[in-house]
Formats: sequence, C-alpha cells, structure tokens
Amino acid sequence: MPNHYTIGVLSRESGVKVETIRYYERSGLLSPPARAASGYRRYGEEDIKRLCFIRRGRELGFGMVEIKALLQLADQPQHSCHAADQMVQAHLTEIDAKIRDLQAIRAVLEQIAQCPSQTAEHCYLLETLDQRVCCLLEP
Repeated sequence: MPNHYTIGVLSRESGVKVETIRYYERSGLLSPPARAASGYRRYGEEDIKRLCFIRRGRELGFGMVEIKALLQLADQPQHSCHAADQMVQAHLTEIDAKIRDLQAIRAVLEQIAQCPSQTAEHCYLLETLDQRVCCLLEP
C-alpha cells in the first residue's frame, strides 16, 4: 500500500465520501493534509484510520462535537476514559428516549391500522392527522 493517497483513494479506502472528507477537514476532525507539488491533497494511513473512527462514531449516532471529543481522547491514550464513559451513558439515555417515542408512535399507528375504511372521507389516519397526531402521543 502506498504511504500517500489522493482524496479519491482515501474516500474508497475509508468508505467516506469526498465532500464529507473535505467537511471533516473544515470542521477540524481531520487535519489539513500535505499537498503534492501538483496541489493535490496527500493523505496517509493515519488519515484512513481517523476517518474510519469518525465513520463508526457517526454510525453509532454520535454527533460531531462528541466525535471531536472522542478523537481528542484517542489522541491522548494516557488519559482516563471517564469522559468517554459519560458520553456513552448520555447517548444511551438519548437512545432510550427515542425508543420510547418510537414505541408511542407505533402504538398510535397500530390503533389507526385497526380502523379500516373504504373512502378517504372516512379514513381514520387522515382524520387523526387532521386532529394533530401529536395530541395522541402525549402521556
């Protein structure tokens, strides 16, 4: 494997789109790369690892601020993992809240599905939406 990659090769190797790589550079998640004499960006193995780290963090639902903090922790391996543990716990709490919200939505939709109608005029879903479904989701 070469020591330096173009942005296109980096994109293929990491599974991150070229525009997203540029965005990560602008956001400070990825260091600005060295430039070849031609002006092309030149990336190395560490950039691929960092992009994969960022991509996995995004897949797990972490936001950019959280990923930036996690990258800072990863860059200082001697530091305590306490901050990362707190982030995971906070993220789990958010996920649990989202799951509860989705379960409430599912319950409403199941209730709506129990009331079939023949015409749009008497469609329970349309009537429910017209009455503001958010009122049905409140505890």
